[in-house]
Amino acid sequence: MKKELLTGNEIVVRAALNAGSTAFFAYPITPATEIMAEWDTYYEKNKKNLIFLQTEDEMSAGFATIGAVMTGKKAFTATAGPGNILMQDAFSMAEAMQIPIVAIIGQRGGPSTASVIYSQQELTLTAFGGNGEGYRIVYSPSTIQELYDYTIKAFNTAWKYTTPTFVLTDGYTLKTRTNIEIKKPKNLEKSFPLILKSSKRGRNESEYINLRNTYSVEEECFENNKILIEKWNKMKGDIEEHEVYEFDKSKKDTLIIAHGNVASSVKQALSDTKKKSVKLFRPITINPFPNSALKKELKGIKQIIVTESAYNQLLKLVKENLYGLNIPIKTYNKPALGITPEEIIELIKKNK
Repeated sequence: MKKELLTGNEIVVRAALNAGSTAFFAYPITPATEIMAEWDTYYEKNKKNLIFLQTEDEMSAGFATIGAVMTGKKAFTATAGPGNILMQDAFSMAEAMQIPIVAIIGQRGGPSTASVIYSQQELTLTAFGGNGEGYRIVYSPSTIQELYDYTIKAFNTAWKYTTPTFVLTDGYTLKTRTNIEIKKPKNLEKSFPLILKSSKRGRNESEYINLRNTYSVEEECFENNKILIEKWNKMKGDIEEHEVYEFDKSKKDTLIIAHGNVASSVKQALSDTKKKSVKLFRPITINPFPNSALKKELKGIKQIIVTESAYNQLLKLVKENLYGLNIPIKTYNKPALGITPEEIIELIKKNK
C-alpha cells in the first residue's frame, strides 16, 4: 500500500485499472472529462491491452460500454448532468438485460446545463431514471479515498450480481487533489461471459439464455420484470451499506441524514463541536436504500434533519423508507451549492 497525490478524476482511473477494467467509452463533459483524459494516457502506453473510444455523444458511449461488456470486457463509462440524461436509454437496457456496466456520475447542478461543477441533483435520475423500476446499484462515497474504494467495489458488485452499478460523486470530489492510499484489491470478480448459464440469471427453462431487451407482447415484459424483482429482493440485503457517525455513545435526540460530500461536512461539524445529542446516518448505498439500518437508529430520536445539495431528492427516499413513523423531519436544502461544516453547526444550534 502506498499514498499518492491525485485528483478524484485520476483516482477513478487508477481504481478502474486495479479492478481489472480494460475498456472505457465516453464523451467529454465537465466535471468528468479528466477521467477520459487520464484513461487516454494509460491507453497510449498500452494499446495492446486497453480499449478507448471517445464516441460522438453520450448515447453512443453508453451503448458501446454495453457492447464491450457483452464481449467479456470489464468496461465502464463516466458522465454528468445532461450526459447522464442521454445515457438513460443505455442504462435502462443494461438494467433490463442484467448487464454489469459501471458508470461514474459526476453530478452537476440543474436545471438544464446550469452549474458544471457541483450538486447532488442527480440522485433520483441515477437511481431511478429510465423506463424501468430502478434495478440498479448506486454507491455514494463521501471522500476521495472512498471514491477509490467504491469504484473498485462497483466493478466487483456489478459483475457479481450482473447488475448496472453507479458511483454517484460530484465535481468537488473529482477535482480535488489529495493523498490517496492505493490499495491493491483482492478476490476480483471474473469477467462477464458472453453467454451466461441460466442458473446465474434466475431462470431454469434451459441451460443458456437469449439476452433480450425487446418483447413482442406485454406479458413477456411482465415476466422479465418478475425475474428482475425477485433477483433484486434476494440480493439487496447483501448490498446495502451505511455509516453512523457520533461523537460518543451518549443519548441522542437528533439524527441528521446526509450522503456524499455533505455527509463529510456533517461529520466535521460533529467532530469540531463534540456535539453529544446529534448523530449522522449516511446511506452509502442510495439504491438499495438501507432502510432497516436507518430504522434501528431511531430509538430515542425526537427529530430528523435531512440536509442535501438538492431540493428534497434524498428527503423523498427517507420519507418513503420511514413511512408510518411519526418523528418530525426538517430539511436544509441548497440545490447546486456545497454545504460547509460551519453551516451544519448553525443548523444544529437553530434546531435544538
